[in-house]
Amino acid sequence: MASTLFVTATDTGAGKTLAACGLLHALRAQGYRACGFKPVAAGGMQTPQGLRNEDALALQEAGGTGEPYELINPCLLREPAAPHLAAEIEGRRIRRADLDVAQRELASRHEVVVAEGAGGWQVPLDEVWTLGSWVAEREWPVILVVGMRLGCLNHALLSAESITRRAKLAGWIANVLPPQMPLLEGNIETLRRRFAAPLLGVIPAGADAAGAGRALDLAPLERFLRPPPAPEPDGDA
Repeated sequence: MASTLFVTATDTGAGKTLAACGLLHALRAQGYRACGFKPVAAGGMQTPQGLRNEDALALQEAGGTGEPYELINPCLLREPAAPHLAAEIEGRRIRRADLDVAQRELASRHEVVVAEGAGGWQVPLDEVWTLGSWVAEREWPVILVVGMRLGCLNHALLSAESITRRAKLAGWIANVLPPQMPLLEGNIETLRRRFAAPLLGVIPAGADAAGAGRALDLAPLERFLRPPPAPEPDGDA
C-alpha cells in the first residue's frame, strides 16, 4: 500500500501546487514512484481534452506517470469558488466515495501519492464535511505550506493548531512570495520555534517545480514513507 501525503496551505495562493509538485520531483529523484492527486478542484478551463484544472495538470506533469486526468482529479468543478458553493452552482454534490476510489487506484500503482487540497485545511465539501475531516479519517500525514507574506504568522499558527487536533502535522514548507516580505528570516524563525513539526524547506521566490524540489529536505518524512525499491541490477554485470 502506498504512502499518501496531504498538502494543505494557510490559504489560497500560498503555493500548495508548487510545493506539491516540488515534493513529487524530490521523491522521484530519490527513486520513488510518486503520483500527484488533486481530489477536488474548483476552477476549470476548456481544453481540447475537455474541462481541466491548471493545478491538477501541473501535478499530472510533475508526477510523469501517465495516469489519466480523471484519476488525478476525480472531482472538477467549473466555478473558481469554495468547493461546496461551486458544487451547489452545478447542482451536484461532492461524493467522497469517488475521491476514495481514485486514491485507492493510484495508490495501487505507486509508492507515494502526493495529494493536494483545495484552499485551506477547513474548506467545506458540503454542509457537514470539510476536506480536512476527510483527510483526518484516512490518517494521512499533513504538510502545511505557508505563503510567506504579511499576516502569515497568524494564518500559519491557526492552521497548524486546527490540523493537529485531528491529524498528524508531518512538516511545513515556507514558500517565499514576491515581493519578498520584510524580515523574512525572522518570520521563518518565529514559525520554526513555534511549530513542533519540522521545516522541510524554504522555496525561493520564482522557483519552478524542479527548483522547489531541490529546496526540500525529505529526511523528516522518512518515517511516513517506505524505503524506495533498490535499483534493478545491471544485466551486463
